[in-house]
Amino acid sequence: MSTENNEEKGWANFKEKLQNTYRLVVMNDESFEEVGSYKLSLLNLYIAISAATVLVAFLVFALIFFTPIKRFVPGYGDASSGELREIYEKNKVLEEKLNAQKTYTDSFRRMITGDDETEEDVQNEEITEIDSLQSVAIIKEDEILRQEVEEEVQSQQRQKLGAINVSSNEMPLEQLYFIPPITGVVSEQFMPDKKHYGTDILAPKNTPVKATLDGFVISSDWTLETGNTISIQHSNNLISFYKHNSALLKEIGNSVKAGEAVAIIGNTGTLSNGPHLHFELWHKGKPINPEDFITFE
Repeated sequence: MSTENNEEKGWANFKEKLQNTYRLVVMNDESFEEVGSYKLSLLNLYIAISAATVLVAFLVFALIFFTPIKRFVPGYGDASSGELREIYEKNKVLEEKLNAQKTYTDSFRRMITGDDETEEDVQNEEITEIDSLQSVAIIKEDEILRQEVEEEVQSQQRQKLGAINVSSNEMPLEQLYFIPPITGVVSEQFMPDKKHYGTDILAPKNTPVKATLDGFVISSDWTLETGNTISIQHSNNLISFYKHNSALLKEIGNSVKAGEAVAIIGNTGTLSNGPHLHFELWHKGKPINPEDFITFE
């Protein structure tokens, strides 16, 4: 009984201490002038500290949850969504563009050096692609459709390679009929010793530039030095280049006929100092003098 009374008295004393008020006085240390006074109690102080703690915890939680800081919390981020997913998609697109650029560069190098892609190379590439897909379950109907598509693609590639590749009965260049890409005054001749691998021809503004032979456009782009430039692959392992144009009329892969307009004469590129056409002819990867086969005036 006495123990219970003591506990009740102790709890009553504790509640009384919590409710007792105290005055906090702030004074000037030198003049003892009272600057301010505050009435406090242990209960009010405890409530204020608790409220401040809860408020700080809420602010920290909101800062982490609603701002990018949450990315630094281990295990919080989701690697399959958000910024990481966007970076992955961009990476994938760049990788595909890089592979396409590599394929284009290899094909262009083969054309320049005369080491053209053969039918056997095309078949080997297709076999490699098919082998890489063997681990995927194949449906019978899909396999039939795939074979039909592959046969059609292979047939188109054979036709294209047959039109571009050098035949065993290659015709001498002297027997080919070259159409002048443009008619005008020759301002600078073929000088390979000065690294001038073509002929410069002056002509009026907006004059169309024509393909010298039948062929396929293998490059149609702008470069810093040569401006708007287009190149055409012909039979007999010939490639013609048309540089410094003001505009290009054909795109990569287009088939062109001899005498068909492919560009407009211009003055683009850092190596040009006036409106003219810089025309080059390359045979088996080596430059040849266009004036040996074409009369420009």
